[in-house]
Amino acid sequence: MKRVVILTGSELRHKFFRNTLAASSQVNILSSYCESHETNLRRQVEASQENNELRLRHLKARAESEALYFQESVSTGIDNSKPIELNYGAINSDRYVASIINSNPDLLVSYGCSIIKEPLLSTFSGRFINIHLGLSPYYRGSGTNYWPLVNREPEYVGATFMHIDKGIDTGEIIHQVRAAIMPGDTPSDVGNRLIQKMTFVAEQLINSFDTIVSMTQPPEPPDARMYRSKDFSESSVTELYENFKNGLVDRYLGEQVERCARVPILSNPAIESESS
Repeated sequence: MKRVVILTGSELRHKFFRNTLAASSQVNILSSYCESHETNLRRQVEASQENNELRLRHLKARAESEALYFQESVSTGIDNSKPIELNYGAINSDRYVASIINSNPDLLVSYGCSIIKEPLLSTFSGRFINIHLGLSPYYRGSGTNYWPLVNREPEYVGATFMHIDKGIDTGEIIHQVRAAIMPGDTPSDVGNRLIQKMTFVAEQLINSFDTIVSMTQPPEPPDARMYRSKDFSESSVTELYENFKNGLVDRYLGEQVERCARVPILSNPAIESESS
């Protein structure tokens, strides 16, 4: 059984992630370091001096959908993840770094926390899994499962498990999963169902970590996208919902095989064997 420390956020989706892993009989969560969401996207948008009506409406819909997908599980389950609450960005402070190193975990797993720096990177080299909600190297940065839907490219919505490094979403890819999109989905349905899928695959990856194999990495695409939180605009929200209104999901499902073939992802044999 792997002894694991989780580095994450404090939103509902992060609670679902750590609680689910902690409920596994095959994972021993030593502690979960949960950074506050004082600087989350909604607060940034609320503080904006620009028109923000559509962005706030979208973020409210996302929060309501998140509650439908995750609240019951979080509220009714026992939290064995041993959460430690800290301020955003504090994960690299001497206090928490020493605590993490002294707990001597087999693996560190990060999802939704701030950027990790030294000495955690080198101390746990090869034993530090970062979960990126997005398909690297195609989409990096912020909103990596939002922008593919704005750009009418649902085949790029997914999650990437990687060995962490100093870059932004640039570590060696271990495994990837693509979102399962269904008729009638909203943007939030697509994202939250993916988080569910990613969480259960993360459990498999932890359990089979000793048998994962290094895989040939995909080449850097000439049209790789990088977005920042400042790119999140009223016009992008308008385009997102117009896409869904105009049949984005049905069109994608009708062309799914061809579209996905043009966007290959890495599937680690160790995880496939666990999933079969």
